[in-house]
Amino acid sequence: YDITFENIQAGERTSHLFRIANYRNGLVVGTGDLSELALGWSTYGVGDHMSHYNINAGIPKTLIVHLLRWAAASGRFGTDAASVLVDIVNTEISPELVPGTAERGPSQMTEAVVGPYELQDFNNFYITRYGYGPAKIAFMAYCSWHDRTQGCWLDVPEDRRNEYTIREIKDWLMEYLRRFFKTSQFKRSCMADSPKIGSGGSLSPRGDYRAPSDAEATVWLKQAEAIPDSDES
Repeated sequence: YDITFENIQAGERTSHLFRIANYRNGLVVGTGDLSELALGWSTYGVGDHMSHYNINAGIPKTLIVHLLRWAAASGRFGTDAASVLVDIVNTEISPELVPGTAERGPSQMTEAVVGPYELQDFNNFYITRYGYGPAKIAFMAYCSWHDRTQGCWLDVPEDRRNEYTIREIKDWLMEYLRRFFKTSQFKRSCMADSPKIGSGGSLSPRGDYRAPSDAEATVWLKQAEAIPDSDES
């Protein structure tokens, strides 16, 4: 399987949704979120990149997980819905464009490609909201995630609490910088309408963030390269 095979499937899904919405006089509601917009993790054009209205475009992936846990625990949607929501939270994040198995679940692991969403949402928030540089963000991330036994984890189950070395933090920060500044703006420049939700702001070109699609990430990556490669450095 290659990226073309995957994108054809994503395009077919969305194309059918638009035709069905047209037939039924309805709207295609977008499934993408703020994290995917920042990382360019979508199929451009008639794929999950496009919809009539994208309700989740202002919500990062990590917040969506907390919202699903809260909705399931509240009981306000009934036990059947709560069970489905828990299953969603416990399933590996995946575009499911490559066949998986009933026993193992999805064979595609999104976070193995774009990085852990908890780190990438952290990077995105402090860059787009506060304009912090790579070194400061890496230091803050290391203080937050170098030891999973420390800190307040809110409702994150113990088996979902992660820790990262400074090298892992550096590598995923560089992946974020490359994707956000160099390769993904063209998708955000023509994104669907969406609400602005939360303190993380918006990446809509009609809202908080405007940038050229042919920008480079060189300055940011050069600063990130100076981050130490080991915890002892």
